[in-house]
Amino acid sequence: MKVKICGLKTLEDIDYINEALPDFAGFIFAESSRRVSFKLAAKMKSKLNKNIKSIGVFVNEKTENIINAAEEGIIDLIQLHGNEDNNYIKEIGNKLKLPVIKAFKADSNLKYNIENTIADYVLIDSCNKNQFGGTGQLFDWGLIPETDKKIFLAGGLNADNIIRAIKEVNPYCLDINSGVEINGKKDRKKILEVMQIVKGYKK
Repeated sequence: MKVKICGLKTLEDIDYINEALPDFAGFIFAESSRRVSFKLAAKMKSKLNKNIKSIGVFVNEKTENIINAAEEGIIDLIQLHGNEDNNYIKEIGNKLKLPVIKAFKADSNLKYNIENTIADYVLIDSCNKNQFGGTGQLFDWGLIPETDKKIFLAGGLNADNIIRAIKEVNPYCLDINSGVEINGKKDRKKILEVMQIVKGYKK
């Protein structure tokens, strides 16, 4: 079971991540309280353990900005959280060979969206029609259809529910953000606890 810790925004966060060793580290470049600049993300990436892949989170971003971030070595994967369609993904794919994760809300269109995207992975998050990005809330995992796509599961995950998420959904990756924070800041103990639970879990 892979783990992504998303919403990193300080060099201290990177220290926590390097100690815990999740599989992925997420940098948010879209409007958010956790938004970081490309300049800061570059510093964070340079400090990040080489075994941890960095994921850039974008919402309806100009493709040239994503391509620049990738070519500068800031990101290893691309996560699209807006209205990006298959043509948009193709445009990026023609310039880059990086994997693309397309995020979808857990709503009535979920099955159709998963079946029709050309993205390498899908991320499923709780639904809020008034905003892009996560809500930090759990959703009904029964909404997730059977699929061969590799799923990043997001939405309100924390130390108290990740084992249930593994058992009920068995996603490719657990995507955790606010679940390892205290007062909006990443917490070392919470990050280490989550990683200990996942690594210690045996089916």
